[in-house]
Amino acid sequence: MKWVLTRLLAGVAAVAVLAVAASALLAHQYSGEPDSSVGGSGSDAAWVGSWEDTGALSALLGTGGIDTLYVHAGRISGDGSVTPVEETASLLSWLDEHHPDVRALAWLRHTADGSSLVEDRFGAEERAELVPAAAELAGDGFDGVHLDVSPVTVNDPSYPALVEEVREELGEDPVLSVRAHHVELVPGGRVPSFVFGGGEKYWSKGYLERVVAQADDVVLPGVDAAMPTGSMYGGFMARQVTQSLDALNRQEGLTVRFGVPVHTSRTWAPVHENEEAETALRAVRLGLGEAGPGADTTVGVALYVADEADREDLDAYTSGWLGNG
Repeated sequence: MKWVLTRLLAGVAAVAVLAVAASALLAHQYSGEPDSSVGGSGSDAAWVGSWEDTGALSALLGTGGIDTLYVHAGRISGDGSVTPVEETASLLSWLDEHHPDVRALAWLRHTADGSSLVEDRFGAEERAELVPAAAELAGDGFDGVHLDVSPVTVNDPSYPALVEEVREELGEDPVLSVRAHHVELVPGGRVPSFVFGGGEKYWSKGYLERVVAQADDVVLPGVDAAMPTGSMYGGFMARQVTQSLDALNRQEGLTVRFGVPVHTSRTWAPVHENEEAETALRAVRLGLGEAGPGADTTVGVALYVADEADREDLDAYTSGWLGNG
């Protein structure tokens, strides 16, 4: 019994040390001032969940910084079938009329309970159902597909296989985009997060690179980091930039975007008070100032979700990103 207690206390102490070290690391990542030359270049994106009222979306597109929208177009079931979202045609028609230069990708979303550590998220039979359905939706007025599947365990072979099969089914011209998981802050950091209740929250840099190998576009999420303070959230996002670009800068022709939280409801993700657009945008600029994209890598941000953005979010985007201020 004494041996077990000693081991337990040692484990708790190790976690405490790790937490202190992570806090110091993130505080350092969010320190300093962003380089004034780092900011938007017209390669940003936004998720769109609802289009009954296009007011917020119109204001965002009016900034000229957004060139891609991820439009919620389908819900992926566990068996690989896709239930289309109704009335996307009305939004596509509106975009064609008012913003013809903005690409619209079919956002296909799947969320599950539990990990894919033991059982692949989508086996061969499920992929055989999902792949043609995704391609069919993409051909229905969209410019490509945006895959959003979670949670996916590191080294689950089915997800890279899914991305590759969708790529083959789409062909070269349509855009294939992937919403990634957060990248672990340090190598192996995903393990204690998983063990102590964080779930399948992080990918390794190697798995990120593997998943994105056949994609044109990847987004690192800016929501549900669950950091205890705003400055730690800022450091977390800056670290996402440096770690993901270190993994992906070798891939030619890739667009890498970093999520910015502007959602107000829990429909799409948990709401954390210290996850703010202004903090995320400053953090991305800090991270880019440290890492710098590769010569053939396009970098931008992606707002989650555009139809819930308010005036404060828009001001943060225009001044803190597009205005480099």
